[in-house]
Amino acid sequence: MASAKILEQKQAIVQSIADQMKNAAGGVLVNCQGITVEADTKLRAELRKAGVEYAVIKNTMTKRACENVGYGELANVLEGMTAIAISKDDAVAPAKILKEYADKIDSFELKAGFVEGKVLDQAGVLELANIPSKEILVGKLLGSIQSPLYGLACALQAIIDKDGEGAAEEAPAAE
Repeated sequence: MASAKILEQKQAIVQSIADQMKNAAGGVLVNCQGITVEADTKLRAELRKAGVEYAVIKNTMTKRACENVGYGELANVLEGMTAIAISKDDAVAPAKILKEYADKIDSFELKAGFVEGKVLDQAGVLELANIPSKEILVGKLLGSIQSPLYGLACALQAIIDKDGEGAAEEAPAAE
């Protein structure tokens, strides 16, 4: 009877992970071996601040969740001490934050990930981590939209100023 209860708890964990993965914008699997408690605490705080769920879960449970969602390819990287970081809203945030730590800690490595239903290998996760943040991209977009409009406004103002000078010169002559 106790084993049935444990099995039920494990199935609930697998279902919870699968649901998070299904509803996620993106996620990353990492080898979190060798990270100090201090660094892990900072990492978790940074991920939480970015709205990223982060957990170390048994590979067998993560594998089942991946298979349930259709990310069976991720099973190949589920060896050693693996953690998963999942973001509902920002596909880039987990990769970007975890890459910072992977650069600092030799044994901490990005394994693979997923974005909007597609599985990424390690190179894909690194590429994702190098994408500028959403705020920077929005700023660049607004800047590129604003620049031509600013030029148009200056050109129109120059035409108005030129026409205004001509109208001012003509007005006294009409008297």
